[in-house]
Amino acid sequence: MKKELRLLKGNEAIAEAAIRAGADAYFGYPITPQSEVLEYLMMEKPEERTGMVVLQAESELGAINMVFGAAGAGRRVITSSSSPGISLFQEGISYIASAELPCVLVNVVRGGPGLGTIQPSQADYFQATKGGGHGDYHLLVLAPASVQEMADFVPLGFDLAFKYRNPVMILTDGLIGQMMEKVELFEQIPRATEFDQDWVATGKTPDRERNIITSLDLQAVQMEKRNLRLQEKYRKMQAEVRFEEIACEDAEYLIIAYGSSARVCQKTIQQARDKGIKAGLLRPVTLYPFPTKAIQVLTEKVKGILSVEMNAGQMVEDVRLAVNGKIPVEHYGRFGGMVHSPNEVLEALEEKIVKP
Repeated sequence: MKKELRLLKGNEAIAEAAIRAGADAYFGYPITPQSEVLEYLMMEKPEERTGMVVLQAESELGAINMVFGAAGAGRRVITSSSSPGISLFQEGISYIASAELPCVLVNVVRGGPGLGTIQPSQADYFQATKGGGHGDYHLLVLAPASVQEMADFVPLGFDLAFKYRNPVMILTDGLIGQMMEKVELFEQIPRATEFDQDWVATGKTPDRERNIITSLDLQAVQMEKRNLRLQEKYRKMQAEVRFEEIACEDAEYLIIAYGSSARVCQKTIQQARDKGIKAGLLRPVTLYPFPTKAIQVLTEKVKGILSVEMNAGQMVEDVRLAVNGKIPVEHYGRFGGMVHSPNEVLEALEEKIVKP
């Protein structure tokens, strides 16, 4: 499959990108607003196109443990779900992170808590970036702001997952998952046929004993060594920080937003400048690692920061840690599935940051 332009939903872009990225397997379970990922894969029959395995598991618990098994065999494996389903993944995600296995996880976030609503939200930020399951672990977290990035972040996610032997989460929401945009699809990446990584559970070979993949160390000394190794890896991950700056060169006030909120805030920036307010936008592309240093640099130039999120205030905590009290930092959010408008964000910027 060569490069081509297609009009796709965000969820469809994820699925098509998984096929083209040479994924070996997808295991998942339906839940709105991400069910099109599984539906598209079933419809496009990637097993005939590339040999990819696609399976609807009996539950989210079954799906994440299938991911665990495939990842342990060195396969390029991906899954997707939405907020309550990701909660059910958490035990398996923690096991996978501890076992240092690569995989790509997609969360198309819906409003909560509980079953909540099928409308978009960004209320899973803490869950994604702070180790939503038990134990001291981290995921690499990518936050797409367009359908194009939904597609592009799948091969990037696999590259990062194998580079660091760590799960990568693509944290998006129902707005981007359901919207349709033009997407330039990349050429088909051949699926791997040999799995020669020294950690893969492929049985005993002439060169080594069989590998045992586990997250269990009953001896505290050994478990601490495992944790220390993981923490060193997370420090190395800081080199993967990605972000976008819009109109920040002469900005006096800064908005920080990711994903669909950042799309809304791009219009807010235009409206603010039309009123003579020099506003800029910083969009974190990686939520873990977080662009702390970039924010610290801008802190020396701007008078105040507004963190705009579709939640009650989560990313704002990381923004405040980066700013360290040097300038005012405020939060503006809608939640429960409500999406803010550019006008609402502009009003919040004026009331919370510009006028005080």
